[in-house]
Amino acid sequence: MPHVTPVGLLIVLAIVLVLFGGGRVGKLGGELGTAIREFRRGLEGADDTQKVESTTGKNGEVPPTPEK
Repeated sequence: MPHVTPVGLLIVLAIVLVLFGGGRVGKLGGELGTAIREFRRGLEGADDTQKVESTTGKNGEVPPTPEK
């Protein structure tokens, strides 16, 4: 597996800046940050949905309490 060094990262960043330009790279970075944020919110929402389904059942019905 190749080692990632700071010099290697600077070279890659320089190539990306030459190919896309500074303005477009900033815009892409912002869009990437927004996508990651939305993905995390979606994961949190999926956890909440699973909790609701486990307590209410698949059709939203409350399961009967077990009798002793």
